[in-house]
Amino acid sequence: MLVPVPVVAPSAGVRSLRASALCGLLVPAVSGVYLAGTTGGPHRAAMVATVAAMAVTGLLTYVGAGAVERSDRRVPVELVGAAATIVGAAFLGVLDGGVASPLGALLPFCLVFFAVATPPRKFAPIAAGTALAYWFVALTGGEAPPGYAWVRSLGYGLIAYLCLRHHAALTSLRRRLAQVSRVDSLTGCLNRRGFDERLATELARAEATGSPVTLVLADLDRFKDVNDTYGHQAGDDLLAWAGRTLTDGVRTHDAVGRIGGDEFAALLTDTGTGDAQAVVKRLRATLGPVAPASIGCASYPDEAATAAELKILADQRVYQDKTARVRQVPSSGAVAAARAALERGVEAKVSRRERRRHSTADMGRLGIAVGWSGLAQALVFSTANPRQAAMAVILALAGVLGALVMLTADRLSRSTRLRHWMNAYGFTMYAMATTVVALDGGASSAMAAGLLAGMPLVALSTPRRIAVPLLAAASLSYLGLATFVGASSAWHVAMQLGGTLAVATVCGRQGAVAGQQRRLLTALSRVDVLTDTLNRRGFEERFTAACALAATTGAPIALLIFDLNGFKQVNDQHGHAAGDELLRWVAHTLQTNVGPGDVVGRLGGDEFVVLLTRPNHDSPGAHTDRRAPRAVADSLRTALAHRTAASVGTAVFGQHGTDFDTLYAHADHELYAQKTQRLPAGAPPTTHAPTY
Repeated sequence: MLVPVPVVAPSAGVRSLRASALCGLLVPAVSGVYLAGTTGGPHRAAMVATVAAMAVTGLLTYVGAGAVERSDRRVPVELVGAAATIVGAAFLGVLDGGVASPLGALLPFCLVFFAVATPPRKFAPIAAGTALAYWFVALTGGEAPPGYAWVRSLGYGLIAYLCLRHHAALTSLRRRLAQVSRVDSLTGCLNRRGFDERLATELARAEATGSPVTLVLADLDRFKDVNDTYGHQAGDDLLAWAGRTLTDGVRTHDAVGRIGGDEFAALLTDTGTGDAQAVVKRLRATLGPVAPASIGCASYPDEAATAAELKILADQRVYQDKTARVRQVPSSGAVAAARAALERGVEAKVSRRERRRHSTADMGRLGIAVGWSGLAQALVFSTANPRQAAMAVILALAGVLGALVMLTADRLSRSTRLRHWMNAYGFTMYAMATTVVALDGGASSAMAAGLLAGMPLVALSTPRRIAVPLLAAASLSYLGLATFVGASSAWHVAMQLGGTLAVATVCGRQGAVAGQQRRLLTALSRVDVLTDTLNRRGFEERFTAACALAATTGAPIALLIFDLNGFKQVNDQHGHAAGDELLRWVAHTLQTNVGPGDVVGRLGGDEFVVLLTRPNHDSPGAHTDRRAPRAVADSLRTALAHRTAASVGTAVFGQHGTDFDTLYAHADHELYAQKTQRLPAGAPPTTHAPTY
């Protein structure tokens, strides 16, 4: 059933505006605490007025983000808001005494925040403005230790770049996962979920603009016979050819989806009833020589007012087309020609280890940034420090260690002990940074930036179970340095550490939300929306992993393929809604009757598969062994026989092959042999509603 999918999340523009406003609120929040505790300091009236103005501006931007987005003035408002935050932070830094004052770190904090909250194309001008403002504070404010402004600019600039880079990588990963979750892996068309969402969007747009929309449904003729005659691989190739042909037959701004086994749908935007008939005629002629189809269409608003009404009317016309034509199985020559001409597209790839690899590499880059920028500071500005040589050696080693982690990130990301390796690396780096800060003079020295600057990136790029201990270690180290080595003032320590933790908290929240979205999209990309079982992509990934485990440990696995007999009659006689209900019942029945650890998937149409884990070997007496593959297959077929007949094929890892394609081919051959031998397989399909 085509059901509109409501979209309730804020748009990307609203989220971007609110993120910019949040930075505008973060600065007055941190500054307000400091001003409340130092009421007797100079310039307090001007500083309080600045903080109040920034708070009001940020609050108004956050609350009015939706209205600003609708007014098409989002970009100017966002840039003006960022400029106001930068100017306000610079003014506070100058009034407080310069870059080495407690509020002198506001601009570096803003730079890191903007890196994770601003799109890359907008970050460059904002970063340039922040850098100019920081050096204005450095040149016009109070005196700072030698090299203080340089090392802070370089250190926080590199950290901001790494945060921006990591945030962009996460955005790319989510975008590709979103694409994968809406695309049918076999045909490259939209899957049912993606097509439903597109239909809901286009109907909403049509309602707002008054433009027509036409839904076209196409059901390939006698596709079941194609699978039975030429095999499921030939059937898959024919589906892929049909999907590509339909996509080529409509405009680029139209949409094509595979919404069932051999059922396709096309959405023709700005197309009414008359124009749609010409498109249907063209599609029928294009498909006809290789994959003839029964086609029906319905148009909004002339013939239907909702997605459900469009679906029902178009489905009725598909059935009328079926009964009015003589449907034939494509010839072997036509199928072979289509398979030969098929050009398989490249699916957007999303590695399961991609985020782990990015996070590991970024931790290495953090070590390089902190180590080698600190080394430059030590060599240029610490010539009068008798401990310069020791500082330089430690910082050089930190940079080398970071480079090793970055270069081996791919290998480390495969390790089951990655968490332990990264904890050890993180604690080692913080121990080295703490030693350097102690040698440089304490918590208010220029080198203290190396201990604090990396905390936001750690929070953004690493899981919470790794980030929290590392951030706690860095915070305790900084407090220990302030207590036992020295600091310019308690407020300097509080503002530096408090501001860093505030930005790290925001970065950690960004990383957590990105992780939740990634996990949701990963699940959606691997689950069949109709039956809630694994789809082709998800099942093949799970089966491939099981094969790898079986090859190394010898754990037995088997593959079962189920093909429903007479399913096409259900769709033709009772409609696709009845067929969908039967497929859901079959999926539920299989999931209920398989053993713990077994996996059920739907490859498409009425074809289901089961990954059988820990099966016993088939043998002459296997019919008495409930975990033998053939015995399990017979048991599941008996369970299905309450409503539908099914043919079953089995394949055992090691005995019939060692990969999914080989095992699938063997099981498919066995299933086809069973069909041709006309073995009894149970009752014909029924359409009564089950209880589950």
